[in-house]
Amino acid sequence: MRGENCTAVTEFILLGLTDAPELRVFLFTLFLLIYGVTVLGNLGMIALIQASARLQTPMYFFLSHLSFVDFCYSTIIVPKMLDNILNKDKGISFLGCTVQFYLFCAYGITEVFLLAVMAYDRFVAICNPLLYMVTMSKELCVKLVSGCYLCGTVCSLIHLCLALEITSYRSNVMNHFFCDLPPLLSLACSDVTLNELMLYIVATFNEIITIVIILTSYLFILITILRMRSAEGRHKAFSTCASHLTAIVVLQGTILFTYCRPSSGNSEDTDKVATVFYTVVIPMLNPLIYSLRNKDVKEASRKVLSSNIFSQRLFS
Repeated sequence: MRGENCTAVTEFILLGLTDAPELRVFLFTLFLLIYGVTVLGNLGMIALIQASARLQTPMYFFLSHLSFVDFCYSTIIVPKMLDNILNKDKGISFLGCTVQFYLFCAYGITEVFLLAVMAYDRFVAICNPLLYMVTMSKELCVKLVSGCYLCGTVCSLIHLCLALEITSYRSNVMNHFFCDLPPLLSLACSDVTLNELMLYIVATFNEIITIVIILTSYLFILITILRMRSAEGRHKAFSTCASHLTAIVVLQGTILFTYCRPSSGNSEDTDKVATVFYTVVIPMLNPLIYSLRNKDVKEASRKVLSSNIFSQRLFS
């Protein structure tokens, strides 16, 4: 421990994104707006899928769970971050910190696997359309989604159990805006080699598995699309996959940058920016990406809105 003052902690102090007071109002307004769009977009997507008969397909079943996961892990992070931006008291209890880390990790890993499952779903829909509804049965869809949640839960429990083995910290001041594992480990007095190794192994293993599934699925999708004789069919297939690929590239890129590279003591601020992107921005972008580039969602939205307007006029 090299003479460091190591003690058990009951709370952590989250320094946040910046200590510049002149940016406080701007950051609060910006993230509040982003969070508002995130909540409305994701809950609106879930409600639309439930209300529209047109969207009762495996693809939108997976999309509704993606929206739920985005809403959950954004809600775990952003409200506390907004509170810390405005208030001088930036503390979070040890229990609150561990719960925040566990839930964020669980939902984050679940999303990574959900995107891989959605890639497989697109592979079946485009490469074997006649048997799509038979292959992607309701039972299989439920099992695949349950498997995603299970993977997220198990991986998070591994990290949580190892983190709880840390008995003392040299400081309770965390240079981050929420309780993530890397900044937590950087404060530990005890040897955290196993923690860091497991973080790297689990993150890399999850990324390899999901990226292989995604690349394999889209390789066969690309081959199938190029074999299509109809230009309209090729355009429709590319359009269907474009939104999903956009979400994958953005999320996987930031996760690989943050967790699947050697740690560096000079990269804390860079890591915070990358983390903001996939914890705050991506949950807002996903429903926008899938709605703006999806004709089925647009059509379902028009029908639901028109039926609501008609009902209001009928009963007014």
